[in-house]
Amino acid sequence: MSSRPPESVPAGVARLGFDDPGRANALLDDPALDGIAGTPDRIDAGGLSEGLSRAADPDGALLGLVRFMEAADRVPGLRAAVVTALRQETVARRRLLAVLGGSSALADHLVAHPEHWTAVTEAAPVAPSVRRDRLVAAVREPGERTPADALRVAYREQLLGIAALDLTAEDPSDVLVDTAAALADLASAALEAALVAARAEVGEAADTTRLAVIAMGKTGGRELNYISDVDVVFVAEPVEGVDEGSALAVATDLATRMMRLCSASTAAGSLWQVDPALRPEGRSGPLVRTVASHRAYYERWAKTWEFQALLKARPVAGDEGVGAAYLDAVRPMVWQASSRENFVGDVQAMRRRVEEHIPKAEADRQIKLGAGGLRDVEFSVQLLQLVHGRADESLRGASTLEALDALSTGGYIGRDDAATLAAAYRYLRALEHRVQLHRLRRTHLMPTSDADLRRLGRALGHRSTPAEAVLEQWRARRREVRRLHERIFYRPLLSAVARLSDQDVRLTPEAARERLSALGFRDPAGALRHLEALTSGVSRRAAIQRQLLPVMLGWFADEADPDAGLLAFRKISDELGTTHWYLRLLRDEGSAAERLAHTLARSRWAAALLEQAPECVQFLADQAGMTPRSREEVLRRMRSAAGRKDDPEAAVLAARTIRRSELFRIAVADLSGALTLADLGGAMADLTSALLEVTLEVSHRAVCAEAGEAPLTRLLVVGMGRLGGREQSYGSDADVLFVHDPEPGADEHAAQTQAMDVVRRVIALLGRPGPDPTLDVDAGLRPEGKNGPLVRSLASYREYYARWSLVWEAQALLRATPVAGDEGLATRFGELIAPIRWPEGGLDAGQVREIRTLKARVEAERLPRGADRKTHFKLGHGGLSDVEWVVQLVQLRHAHEHPELRTASTLDALEAARRLGLVDEEHAQALAASWTLASRMRNASVLFRGRAVDAVPTYDRDADGVARIIGMEAGTGQDLGERYRRVARRARAAFEAEFYGP
Repeated sequence: MSSRPPESVPAGVARLGFDDPGRANALLDDPALDGIAGTPDRIDAGGLSEGLSRAADPDGALLGLVRFMEAADRVPGLRAAVVTALRQETVARRRLLAVLGGSSALADHLVAHPEHWTAVTEAAPVAPSVRRDRLVAAVREPGERTPADALRVAYREQLLGIAALDLTAEDPSDVLVDTAAALADLASAALEAALVAARAEVGEAADTTRLAVIAMGKTGGRELNYISDVDVVFVAEPVEGVDEGSALAVATDLATRMMRLCSASTAAGSLWQVDPALRPEGRSGPLVRTVASHRAYYERWAKTWEFQALLKARPVAGDEGVGAAYLDAVRPMVWQASSRENFVGDVQAMRRRVEEHIPKAEADRQIKLGAGGLRDVEFSVQLLQLVHGRADESLRGASTLEALDALSTGGYIGRDDAATLAAAYRYLRALEHRVQLHRLRRTHLMPTSDADLRRLGRALGHRSTPAEAVLEQWRARRREVRRLHERIFYRPLLSAVARLSDQDVRLTPEAARERLSALGFRDPAGALRHLEALTSGVSRRAAIQRQLLPVMLGWFADEADPDAGLLAFRKISDELGTTHWYLRLLRDEGSAAERLAHTLARSRWAAALLEQAPECVQFLADQAGMTPRSREEVLRRMRSAAGRKDDPEAAVLAARTIRRSELFRIAVADLSGALTLADLGGAMADLTSALLEVTLEVSHRAVCAEAGEAPLTRLLVVGMGRLGGREQSYGSDADVLFVHDPEPGADEHAAQTQAMDVVRRVIALLGRPGPDPTLDVDAGLRPEGKNGPLVRSLASYREYYARWSLVWEAQALLRATPVAGDEGLATRFGELIAPIRWPEGGLDAGQVREIRTLKARVEAERLPRGADRKTHFKLGHGGLSDVEWVVQLVQLRHAHEHPELRTASTLDALEAARRLGLVDEEHAQALAASWTLASRMRNASVLFRGRAVDAVPTYDRDADGVARIIGMEAGTGQDLGERYRRVARRARAAFEAEFYGP
């Protein structure tokens, strides 16, 4: 007992949380509480007032206690026993006050039946069979009451004990499972007792039928509320020698009487509605069917939701043999339901319909049906059970929390997610219990009045601002539940698993071997070894792989090289399998697993990048992860990574690690169809220019530091060819020019030396093996070619172009674009080359002839030995070179008078020439189609084969892989060569007309 000193009653009552202190003072003085209330002029530590303050509704508990004591006075000898039990702080007093302050309906029952007070004070867990025996005894020997009234009184007596244990728990969530199970057991007992009473009403005819009552929903799952409809299905069989029709008629009479005995309101009150609407054909179907009739219905006519309803089916009353036969008939069909066409979509649609039918005024108050409510948890759990329970019998529990635990243990849902959902479900159910318990009314809505919210908050343990606290906690739980529901319930993997056959979903060695061959794996034995390595054992990692792989095998097989995809997946899984996020990502996050499977089996190039940087799997979680980053963002990340390294080589390697990740991001976006050819070329050029920028900065600092001198010159990297035109492909080199401009007052020779040292360092650092594909920096288009210096000053370029520039150099400068280095120098260099690449007056006849001659030499000399002119992407007839030479000749001849032609982009310049009438429209279309197809096929060839490819593939598997990447149907690889040759022939004809025409 507390040693706190006593205080005055008015002050103490106000402090203890009574809503109406004046009325409470008066009630504490009521004669009914003599011997219990304690000292009349003060609050005793540990006294009645303090005991009342712990109730959800202290005022209600006090009023209920006065009424109860007045009722006790009417029962001889009862008052003395009650006063003795309640005089001091005891478990008995705590329980009684908790019930009186937690449920006005149960307080009313105690006033009407004060002799039931020991059901509260001596409450203890009761076995289901004992509950049943007590209620059956009550209806068999009802005394002066009718069987219906006797059932209600006996039911409420047991309900008192359940509520007493629940309301005095430290945390109602902790005892939720026991409370819900006890309520379900009590409801089952009531059904049995009602059936006993119904049989007595029917008389001897009841013996001609064997009727079983199957509990569905929360009663079947032993997770019932205080007040809820009790969902049932009736099944009956005739006694031997009795006609089936007659037996079913009697069974229907029994079922009807039984429902009325439970559902009707009598002088003793009511229990709950018995709802048989989940039976076959619903309210339109017969109330009672035989086992065979049930089986026939579910085999032929049942809808998806009806199998979901059967998840919790459990015989609870009547003939046990018939109940067991019913389960034997329907249970196997429950676990085959997910193989039905569009099963997952049907369940998801059903959940949406439930929400859509919530009255608008109730939507934000729903504890059960609304967004983030109990139904979100239940639908998520049940869908996972039905999809995965086909192969895993551990998931077939009827209780939501039991199933959630099994799903977590089996790896079907993350442990943290399962814990969050379980905690939220317990909380929401406890909240629902407290709302219903107050008046024992069937409701699933949050109250709105301040008094009700205050009482509810206190019932859940909140003492400071209870109304605000309970609303805040409820809303937080709803947000948690909704977030997880949307991620789990709409998981694409579920639909894919549901579409698998029983044999495929179990992935036994025999089934796997047959399926691998059927799916088109070239080496089924090798693939089987990978499967065994990934799925063997009892680890959580292996369990999740057993969920993923049956589906992923089909996704691998959708591509041209499933063997390579599975091998790459094994390597990545071996690397990442022990991390906390990898398998969870594939199981839970959107379409990550599907994207990964398709990427690995579609592209050896992307797979090789991912094997080196497996953490990049995270990019696949959402669309944002597969969107190429801007040059500015990539440059910021590269600078940050390089800045953390002291050694220049380590700094550039850090930047190249960023490049590797970004290359994978770009490849995945390309493979998914999210990038146009222009998007791809731009993203690749941005990535290359960012790496050149960082490498130039690192190299310049390193050269200066090693020489112990300040920067003597500004440096510029000019992109040429495809880099300058923002048309880079996966296998492109970086064609560049290096330019420098000495700082004012710097020695020109020293500046040239420093610039040369920096450029050589740049080329060396990027040419070394690293985490990313080597970037070959090629300065071959510089003045004097390989015979000229790697880097020149701006003044040297000016002098060279003024005195010795050739027409091919002007042609090369058409795509010159500064990509890294000093911005001011970039502007000055652009001004220098503008009149060279866009010469005033265009080209004279001799220069045009020179370009045509040079093109003929390139065709004759540059095509590799043995290459086919009809299929070589770059130098073949109608290939990239043909298109680019046409465009560049037009630019050299006309860009001085048409600014639209002053672009480094081949297709943009071609389109401008078409609009200006400088290239025939049909010719322009043919040239653009060939350039686009050749570029796409070259990119696709690198992606599929993992290395640069110059011509249309001739090997069938390679051709099929390339064809799929560019959007052709599977198995059409043999058409790829003909398609390219047809397009290239048209382009060659257009080239000859435009390039050699007038």
